[in-house]
Amino acid sequence: MDLAFLDDRRVALTLCVLVTLGVAFVVERTLLGGLARLAARTQTTLDDLVIAALRRPIFYSVVAFGAARARAFVDLSERSQAITSALLETLVLLLWGRALLKICGALLRLASDRARPDSLFQGRTLPFFEILAKLSIVGGAVYLAMLAWKIDVAGWVTSLGILGLALGLAAEDSLANLFGGIAIVADAPFKLGDFVQFQDGLRGRVTHIGIRSTRILTRDDTEVIVPNALLIAAKILNETGGPSTKQRVRTTVAVALGSDLVRVRELLLGATVGHPDIADTPAPEVLFDALGGGGIECRVLVWVPDPTRRDPAISELNFRIYKALTRAGIEIPYGKHDLDIREVVAAMLDGSTPDASPPAEPEPEAPAPAA
Repeated sequence: MDLAFLDDRRVALTLCVLVTLGVAFVVERTLLGGLARLAARTQTTLDDLVIAALRRPIFYSVVAFGAARARAFVDLSERSQAITSALLETLVLLLWGRALLKICGALLRLASDRARPDSLFQGRTLPFFEILAKLSIVGGAVYLAMLAWKIDVAGWVTSLGILGLALGLAAEDSLANLFGGIAIVADAPFKLGDFVQFQDGLRGRVTHIGIRSTRILTRDDTEVIVPNALLIAAKILNETGGPSTKQRVRTTVAVALGSDLVRVRELLLGATVGHPDIADTPAPEVLFDALGGGGIECRVLVWVPDPTRRDPAISELNFRIYKALTRAGIEIPYGKHDLDIREVVAAMLDGSTPDASPPAEPEPEAPAPAA
């Protein structure tokens, strides 16, 4: 057979392109397709995600390899050859970097879902490891791309160091928020869904923990965005940070002196029975705090299953207590002041004005002369 036509560069280039595309489709359809069918039979979805993420990088890697071989059949200058090679390598790096980001994200989420309580991978630390993985993959891809384009990495690192110092001084607050977000993720003073309260009275549920800020949804259904730099230095009360979401709340009641304390106790405990926002366990308590000048001070302690219902629970409890004490005829004392006006009345009857000025002090006697 006469194979002289293969010496034609155009024919050789065409054959190289066709063989490359054929190999790429065979690998994509046969190898990856077979692996995808096997992965579909498993119970986990991780292998399906990995195969789906690798389909495009593997296909275009084979195409890029064939395109690199096809350069030999095209008359290109040395500079054009270098640019073509760098473009192909950059394309492959972008595809593989994107696939690795998807795979690393899936692996980290799986590790956090299956982590033990004492494990390093938790739901609260997941954003930190995701950011670390993204920085590592993107940084590695940028480094390899610079090598592909024959860029002086050392010079760029020096320039970036100077630029980073300038940006750090100019964006001090942003960097403080960034490190604050990392500290919140690592230390976990609260997590998504927790109900927290700050020193300034801000109270709400944590809906988002970001690198720059944290979002709090208040009871007024308004979202407050708090910079992370402020959170790491603030005193925060995590109302759902314990082993249970229950929260103990209290209300103070005063009854008049001489009231039947046993009856008062029964009425206060009875006001908690059937309350929709008060838990039966632990049981409500009534404590007699003090015997004040205005009456007997009592404190009612109850447990609320959900901290978001704290204010409505206290309001309903006060309403029930007031009705119970009023119905039983037990006096709720109020402030009283007694004013003695006997001297004023006596002066008015005598027709004189009482002298309200204090009596003058007697002058001291002069000392006797010496003998």
